[in-house]
Amino acid sequence: MEKKINYIKIEKDKFSKEYGLFLRQIKKYTKIGVFRHIMPDFDALGTQFGLATWLKENFPDKDIKIFGDNHVTFTPRGLFPETDKVSDSWFDDFLAIIVDVGDKKRIADPRFEKAKYKIKIDHHPQTDNIFDLTIVDTSKAAASEIVANLLLSYEPTYKVSTLAARYLYIGLVGDSGRFLYSSTTPHTFDISSMLVAKGLNITEIYGLMYEKNIHDLEITRFILNNFKVSPQGVAYYVLNNDDLIRLGMTSERGKENVNLFSNIKGIKIWCSITEDVTEPCYRISIRSRDYTINGVASEFQGGGHAQASGCQIKDLSELDRFISRLDELILTGK
Repeated sequence: MEKKINYIKIEKDKFSKEYGLFLRQIKKYTKIGVFRHIMPDFDALGTQFGLATWLKENFPDKDIKIFGDNHVTFTPRGLFPETDKVSDSWFDDFLAIIVDVGDKKRIADPRFEKAKYKIKIDHHPQTDNIFDLTIVDTSKAAASEIVANLLLSYEPTYKVSTLAARYLYIGLVGDSGRFLYSSTTPHTFDISSMLVAKGLNITEIYGLMYEKNIHDLEITRFILNNFKVSPQGVAYYVLNNDDLIRLGMTSERGKENVNLFSNIKGIKIWCSITEDVTEPCYRISIRSRDYTINGVASEFQGGGHAQASGCQIKDLSELDRFISRLDELILTGK
């Protein structure tokens, strides 16, 4: 009989030093702030709230805070509670844990820099060497997958509750594309199984994650009426600020429909291109099945994963060059 592989132990052995240091710093500090990236997605919020919940439940004497902007739809929908609002005086002699963000500029609250000790847990390539401890594995589907492995490895001394598991599962489902992306591995499924075993109602979770309303159908109709496909099979839609106002959308929601094109024969790469007047720029989300797109993303002030990346262009005068570059990738493979 084939022996079952303990994937959690493999990761624990790989990061044994880091796991020990992480727990040591948790015990050392009274105040702990958990941070993630701006314009959060399922993984950023799921990892952040999952970790913070675990900290609050296992270390009730600690002052745990969750920082960053609330999500325009996930928060009111009930997937996640609101983040904490505290004065600048709180940021003294505290530990910062930053999850799911590769670039210092994208950390949602800049006050993380005041921390006495900084820990980063992530699955993006590291771009800033400003952390005292890093637990980074770019082969994992989600930051929540890494954090879940970390927390589950401390059982039975420190428990992962149903609520903490729920948040982490949301993050893992979101960033793995419901386990469809190529970054999904046996470890991903092993972690998912252990989280579900904590008593999760996955029907309720999926219902909240992918809930739509009648207004959302109007947005979908607009996109389907206005998308374009390049000669080599790059599908994309553009939402400028006037479109967002007309549709009653915020720029954060622009990428929500990008996967409408994920299973269409002849479409090889698909993108959402959304104006953000606060920068100003157009933010781009890129997805693919068979092509490694993060290299192209890095050429346009971005980066990310092999089949799921993000970048930006200053204005639409750069759009043709961006789409042509993706066409070139399809033709040449680079």
